[in-house]
Amino acid sequence: MKMLSEGSSFLKGLLLGALFCLLLSLLGSLSSEPQPNTEHGDDHGDDHHHHHIKAPSKEELQRMPEDLRMQLSQNVRVYCAIMVQPKILNFWATAKDTWSKHCDKAVFYTSESAKALEAVDLQEKDEWPKIRKALKHAFENAGDLRWFFLARATTFAIIENLKHLLLIKDSSQAFYMGNVVKAGELEYVEYDSGIVFSYETLRQLVRIFNDEERCPERGRALWKLSEEKELALCLKYTGVYAENGEDSRGKGLFNKKSVSALISEGLAKSPSNVVENCCPDLAVTFGGMSPNQMQVMMFGVYRLRPYGHIYHDSLIFMPPEGSDND
Repeated sequence: MKMLSEGSSFLKGLLLGALFCLLLSLLGSLSSEPQPNTEHGDDHGDDHHHHHIKAPSKEELQRMPEDLRMQLSQNVRVYCAIMVQPKILNFWATAKDTWSKHCDKAVFYTSESAKALEAVDLQEKDEWPKIRKALKHAFENAGDLRWFFLARATTFAIIENLKHLLLIKDSSQAFYMGNVVKAGELEYVEYDSGIVFSYETLRQLVRIFNDEERCPERGRALWKLSEEKELALCLKYTGVYAENGEDSRGKGLFNKKSVSALISEGLAKSPSNVVENCCPDLAVTFGGMSPNQMQVMMFGVYRLRPYGHIYHDSLIFMPPEGSDND
């Protein structure tokens, strides 16, 4: 009996030790600070905390010469990589029929082929490896496009507002952007709100994909992280950090929630000032949208207008051929 008791204690100790090691591994993956790769000449320091990328204000645009404004507006062109699945074909079809028409190039990426709609079949079920393959394909097939937007099929994006945000940004600078949140010491961009990459960021990211030690394709061995955290960890090894996209007043432009959810929250906070508490005028994305909500958004954003009202926008973003501009 004594031997059995000692053996049981030994097993308990072994089990507790294993659990302790697992906990340490988890904490390490969430709070670790990978050292940036300085060979690319990045100007981010080790003590970097995400800063806020703001859209140009109306006053800034008005001070800009008209020919420069027009040149910049024509240079901002976006490659949209939209992740879809055959089992949610109605979302896929709606994204194809609505906001994606306003991308300069929209490519759908799927986990398996579907005859109904055209997409790049990545032959990959797991989301993180699928995103890696999609971003690599986008980088290799972008042509002269220098901005990349990664989104789910449940995301609704207003591409003209994204172009406005990127107008005076340099795609040769390494940064990625969206709605930034923090988990422990790790700051990352929420996938559900859409993720924007500069050309230089994607170039460095595709390069680090080849380093299995720092950026493993199948994720961390002991604990599975979400794809948005895996992405942030891989980018931190290249010295690229998450940036929060905001309007000129500091209001976030990327939303993982739908318009109806944001309005409900605005009503709860201040019933007398719902619009101000809900959404910025130049919002870029809304997440968790149903197909019907996307169709309504297209009507509200691109068709409904007060007759005879003159808009005083300083920029004109012409829609790509075939978008119909709805």
